[in-house]
This record gives sequence, C-alpha cells and structure tokens, in this order.
Amino acid sequence: MVGLKAPDVPPTATMKFVSAGTAACIADLCTFPLDTAKVRLQIQGEVWIPRPIGSVEYRGVLGTLSTMVRTAGLYSGLAAGLQRQMSFASIRIGLYDSVKQLYTPKGAESTGLAARLLAGCTTGAVAGTCAQPTDVVKVRFQANRALPESTRRYSSTMDAYRTIAREEGFRGLWKGTLPNIARNAIVNCGELVTYDLIKDALLREQLMTGEGFCPALVASPVDVVKTRYMNAGPRQYRNVLSCLLALLMQDGLSGFYKG
Repeated sequence: MVGLKAPDVPPTATMKFVSAGTAACIADLCTFPLDTAKVRLQIQGEVWIPRPIGSVEYRGVLGTLSTMVRTAGLYSGLAAGLQRQMSFASIRIGLYDSVKQLYTPKGAESTGLAARLLAGCTTGAVAGTCAQPTDVVKVRFQANRALPESTRRYSSTMDAYRTIAREEGFRGLWKGTLPNIARNAIVNCGELVTYDLIKDALLREQLMTGEGFCPALVASPVDVVKTRYMNAGPRQYRNVLSCLLALLMQDGLSGFYKG
C-alpha cells in the first residue's frame, strides 16, 4: 500500500481561509442543536422573557433538546451561524500561522510559547470583532424561537439584521463585543496553542483531551454574560457589568455555568 505523504508546498493563506471556514461550517451543521441548547439554557430565567410564573421550560441538555425537537427549533439561526463560521473561523484559524510568525523574533529557531499565546489572542480578538454582527443575530434568532409566537421579535435571519440595525443602530450589531473578545481570546489560545504545541511534539499526547474542554470551562462565565448581553433588548442593561451583576443577583454563581 502506498503511504500518504504531506505536500512539500505549504498551503496558501487563501487555502487556509477557505478550508478553515468550510471545516467550521461542517462542524456547525453537526453541533448546532447543542449550541442552540446552550443558548436557551443560558437565557432561561431572564425576567423579561414572558412565561407562566414558576414554570421552567428547559431542564438539562437532553430536556432542552427534546423541547426543541417538539417545537422545530433545532436549527433556528443556522444561516447566521454558518455566516459566523465562514468569517470567524476563517480569520482565527487562517491567520494564526501568519500572525505567529510576526510575533516570532527574527533568527529564532522555533516559535516560543509567548508568541503562540499572543497570536492566539490576536486572531481570536480580530475574528470575534469582525464576526460580531453574525454572532449577535445567531444568538438573537436562537433565543427568538424560545419566545411565544406572538412575542417573537424576528421572522427570519435577514429580518433580524434589519430590525437590529433599525432599532438599535450600528452599535446594536456589535453589542457584547468586549465579552466576546475576552471569550474568544481564551478559547482560541486554548484550542490553537495547545494543538500547535502537540503538533510540534512539545506536549504529551494525553493533553489532547484537554484542548477544548479546559478553555471552554474557563470561558463559560464570559460566554453566559456575552449571550445574555447580546440577546438583550434596547436599554435592558446599561453595560456589560450591569448584565453580569443582574445574572449574579438572580442566579448566583451557578448562573455563570448555565448551558
């Protein structure tokens, strides 16, 4: 049997962009119901969402998925989700190697850990900023299907873009950028840097299992605040800090790990 061998010519920047975005879209198609379940659990309990007093619509991941199947909400917001992946993943993964070289001192034999961490933070922050409107619409539309039909804010993904821009202005589409940047920097460093180190045989193979789990665990509080703040209506929260305090007062520390 003829063995497969990696090509001698490294992929171009364009190829990295396209392949990263395409791969992320394929992954999103498979995991989108779980992402929607996470968003539904994160926003559950917010005061402004109308529901009968004392009722809990979602109980755990499986219960949330079961409810979503009954209400045909497994793939609500998928269009915005795929738009986000094509922009977000393309930048954060496609630019990583190039940015890493920028942080590597000239003449260095290998890229150090500091350069890798800086590159992960940089590409995560840039990607999050550029893709923020798609993320806001994705979260809004995922949450929109959790509302009673008579109170839903958006009829489609494009309607969500138009309505947010009309009612909240340009800043509305970039709502929650700062917590999103913080989350993306943490997760991007954890995923790409750990993978990079493993690929270069600088860490033991056993660490692969912690590549995505540990960053997600650390970033969960930021992710919950980000989701609630992006999904909030006009003047619901004064700023990110008021959103964080409202979540803490309402749900306690456990609220930061919803979903």
